[in-house]
Amino acid sequence: MPAAILLAFAQIGDPAFRRPLLLGVLGAVVAIGLLVWGATEAAHWAAGTTGWLSWAAQAGGGLAALVLAWWLFLPIAAVIASQLVEPVAAAVERRHYPHLPPPRGASVAAQAAFGVLFGLRMLALQVLLLPLLLVPVLGLVAALAISAHALGAGMLRQTAMLRMGTAESRLAWRSRRWAGWALGLALAALAMVPLFNLLVPVIGTAAAVHLLHRGPRRA
Repeated sequence: MPAAILLAFAQIGDPAFRRPLLLGVLGAVVAIGLLVWGATEAAHWAAGTTGWLSWAAQAGGGLAALVLAWWLFLPIAAVIASQLVEPVAAAVERRHYPHLPPPRGASVAAQAAFGVLFGLRMLALQVLLLPLLLVPVLGLVAALAISAHALGAGMLRQTAMLRMGTAESRLAWRSRRWAGWALGLALAALAMVPLFNLLVPVIGTAAAVHLLHRGPRRA
């Protein structure tokens, strides 16, 4: 798995990565901006007053929204990644696996449906794991380990569906479960670092391609 991550980072300057990376940054900025604005307005409405108390409520709401945005970036990244799989995967295969035949994977509808469900599952999971953050250190470690499994599975299967059907992508995940979980853990840790978290969709997709083509051939 470390080789897959290193190869993904080594290709970050590829022109094919630039547009997906820019779209990912814009998507994250819009999503987080809306979350902060919504939380600030909700806090102002809940305070129901003006003056310093209203300002304090809005500031508190904005701060809480930033914490939530930091924690919920994983599902945001998952949704973004589901829309960026094809160009990034194609660039990785052109550079490292030119011998592969043209991809013939799952239908566009199946891939789109999986991407949406992947993002929704990640969102629900991150929300459910929020109470663990109240437990110092161990809570965060446990939450990251659980979300990493879901993230690794989703990234690997989403990428696999470019070259195989839904059932085959499930087998590909099972044959690479530990490497996929390690990838998810690395991405989850990266998502905790501001600015670097913007690389998660592109790096995750590129690394998943390497895991698929360098891992077991059982699938």
